Amino acid sequence: MDYALLLAFGLFAGTLGGIVGTGSSLVMMPVLVVMFGPRQAIPIMAVAAILGNLGRVLAWWRDIDWRACGAYCSTAIPGAMLGARLLLEIAPGVAETALGLFFLSLIPARRWLARREFRITTTHLMLLGGPLGLLTGVVASTGPLTVPLFTFYGLERGAFLGTEAASSIGMYVAKVATFQLFGALTPEVVVQGVIVGSTLMAGSFVGRFVVLKLSAAAYRSLIDSLMLVSGLSLLWAAVR
Repeated sequence: MDYALLLAFGLFAGTLGGIVGTGSSLVMMPVLVVMFGPRQAIPIMAVAAILGNLGRVLAWWRDIDWRACGAYCSTAIPGAMLGARLLLEIAPGVAETALGLFFLSLIPARRWLARREFRITTTHLMLLGGPLGLLTGVVASTGPLTVPLFTFYGLERGAFLGTEAASSIGMYVAKVATFQLFGALTPEVVVQGVIVGSTLMAGSFVGRFVVLKLSAAAYRSLIDSLMLVSGLSLLWAAVR
């Protein structure tokens, strides 16, 4: 029964991630913590996230902006490796509090910049990739941060979902490799991560059908709602 619930949550989380490009970790982390404990939950989610993002890459392969992906990953991957190492050193709740407040501030900032047609370049992606990769290594997910990053670059819907997922795979592979180096990636963790990841991958294809039916305005409102929920969730996790 526990694994049946895990698979059901995984399919829902994968569908959510397939629609908005992030959110899978926010759904799955509380479930994984309850079932496996906090020490195992993060490496399990890291393994699962590789498969979940692979599902989105396959679903939107033809729309991926590989130039943007390469620029971002060039600094984000080493940043993620460093962040995974720092995860064991920082005080609990510090990163979550800072990120929660930042996510909430992004909602009005994104709308203000969108009205002025603000755009970033591949150079900006390279400069911002390092710190965002570092944060991805420290916390379970920084998807809401990459949402405005790639949308400010000019990507939307399928192009955004595929490019963000391809970029995330590089960071999560680096994170998993770092866990392996420091002995936090046991065979049991890998198997559990693959089980969860397979449901996330299936949900990615379900999410594709939903995205194709949404208008551009509805999709942008959905992104803002996600950042609101993400910010509040991180603040709650930091203070509880």
